[in-house]
Amino acid sequence: MSAAIVRAGYDRVAAAYARQRDEFASLPYLARLCERLPPGAHVLDVGCGAGVPVDRYLVERGCRVTGIDLSPVQIALARTGVPEAAYAVGDMSALHPTAYTVDAVVSLYAICHTPREQHGRILAMFSSFLPDGGLLLVTMGASAWEGVEQFHGAPMWWSHYDSATNRRLIEGAGFSILFDEIDTQHGEQHQIVLAARRSAP
Repeated sequence: MSAAIVRAGYDRVAAAYARQRDEFASLPYLARLCERLPPGAHVLDVGCGAGVPVDRYLVERGCRVTGIDLSPVQIALARTGVPEAAYAVGDMSALHPTAYTVDAVVSLYAICHTPREQHGRILAMFSSFLPDGGLLLVTMGASAWEGVEQFHGAPMWWSHYDSATNRRLIEGAGFSILFDEIDTQHGEQHQIVLAARRSAP
């Protein structure tokens, strides 16, 4: 049920959300990620939305980008807006370990739309896509909450733990945290931005 709400919501508001999204809010975090990536790095963007600004920024810095998103409308916008990247409709909750081999995984404002009980498994799956030393950049909730709220005029479902729990989940998935900061760009819906490096087992 939650995935259906999220898919329908983003299909409905995709164009409006793309127009209103702050083009520059995520760029400082992406810049810090790119400083740590090898030239020509392959980046998987999970919950890529319309591809702008995140994938556009990565492509312009020489990255190969693959993006997946639950919303077919968002993917259609991404294919138009960032034709250099490869896109597919997909549910992160349904991905399988080792389905991708990439240098970094980015997932901004997306994990919060999956049941929080699955977050540890999703992070471990992200880890399986990466080599030792591979990088992760995610946003997660700064406080525990679950429910439906209006989002750009459509119902949207959210589910997240508090920041301390999220840090434990990331470390439990085999990552060493490089930085975590509160992101307040979405008003009261505070999130934390975390960058992490996959550690050798």
